Amino acid sequence: MTTSDISELFHAAMIAALKVSAPILIISVLLGLVVSIFQAATQIHEQTLTFVPKLIAIGLILLILGPWMIETMNDFTLYIFGLIIKFN
Repeated sequence: MTTSDISELFHAAMIAALKVSAPILIISVLLGLVVSIFQAATQIHEQTLTFVPKLIAIGLILLILGPWMIETMNDFTLYIFGLIIKFN
């Protein structure tokens, strides 16, 4: 296995990790920003006000995009297995 193969493997791993984590992180950050602006405008500083909407939104994102996330990880796993077969 050459250094370019290893570099390609790390690149594929980073792309897969970004694809899987990006929807959850983006929705969580945007929802946190909206809740923070709402809290600043109304001066309601309740801890559960930031936690519960994020929890519900992340659960919905996982329900909606879960099959796509599993397919992405499955494709990456098959790619890794293909590399194992190729270099043995």
